[in-house]
Amino acid sequence: MYKLIRSILFKVDPEVVHTWVMGRLKTAYNIPMLRRWMIKRYAVDEPSLSQTLWGITFPNPVGLAAGFDKNAEYIDPLACLGFGFIEVGTVTPRGQSGNPKPRMFRLPADGALINRMGFNNKGANSAAPRIRRRQEKVVVGGNIGKNKDTPNDRADHDYELCFEYLYKAVDYFVVNVSSPNTPGLRALQEKEPLTNLLMNLQRINNEKGGSKPILLKIAPDLTNEQLDDIIDIVRTTGLHGIVATNTTINRDGLHTPTGQIESIGAGGLSGLPLKQRSTEVVRYIHERSHGQIPIIAVGGIFTAEDAIEKLEAGASLVQVYTGFIYQGPSIAKEICDGLIRNGHFAKRTSKH
Repeated sequence: MYKLIRSILFKVDPEVVHTWVMGRLKTAYNIPMLRRWMIKRYAVDEPSLSQTLWGITFPNPVGLAAGFDKNAEYIDPLACLGFGFIEVGTVTPRGQSGNPKPRMFRLPADGALINRMGFNNKGANSAAPRIRRRQEKVVVGGNIGKNKDTPNDRADHDYELCFEYLYKAVDYFVVNVSSPNTPGLRALQEKEPLTNLLMNLQRINNEKGGSKPILLKIAPDLTNEQLDDIIDIVRTTGLHGIVATNTTINRDGLHTPTGQIESIGAGGLSGLPLKQRSTEVVRYIHERSHGQIPIIAVGGIFTAEDAIEKLEAGASLVQVYTGFIYQGPSIAKEICDGLIRNGHFAKRTSKH
């Protein structure tokens, strides 16, 4: 059924579809009978999938990645679709419109998306009260970034402001320095500026009692030497974990015609073409850190088998984004049901 609906939705601009569909989902959530149906149809209630990381209990390991609910407007209805956690944002200190439209493109032949959204959002201070007002008991992470017009030598201040705005609202933080759609942002992944940025956030966190886990979201395009630097930075700064990975600027091996890809232009590629590289990064970090760094894996997860691949590579949790768009509202439940049938997650957690 969803494939039929998707074929219709895919004829309309992705941003228009997103706004329309999420508006309808929010309306359904506000009708008690439909809300109960959503929970009955999509909710996941299986104790074997639950685990605790950083003092936070995740009811299941399947989360929704940042970028889908940028302004924390749909947390409650999304929570009814079975997600174990939801990451909102990326938010910046000041609201900004992002890059010119069109800026989101579907590649159905590849099960992929290309986006150059550019951190469009209403601002961290706007998102915070909506997060605090959520009704459903769902773990929420806050993905934070810098404004486009903030120079890199002042980026620390932007991340600090976001951290302050969201501190009492979210359960954990993700520092995003890996989006390819904000000019110069990825330069912050270099060892010295990244260490300084994270040390500053950890200082503030410690002043507040150190109660909020801080994770780092990294690009899939880093070399092994750069990944080694990331591991060293995580250890040096006492960071709580890594989200691997963001979108890629690589265009190799796509089935979509080259001319169409060239006409789309710049942006980050997500979906199935990213699956292998994301798994490679997860495995590399897990092995090089001797399993000491918790990892949230994201990139090309469409099925339970895809999630198991990431978990076997060393991830503790997984996130979906493009898979949600292509597979539909039942993706979290389908992945969790697959994990239960396989018994993989229960066996894996029993070893730790």
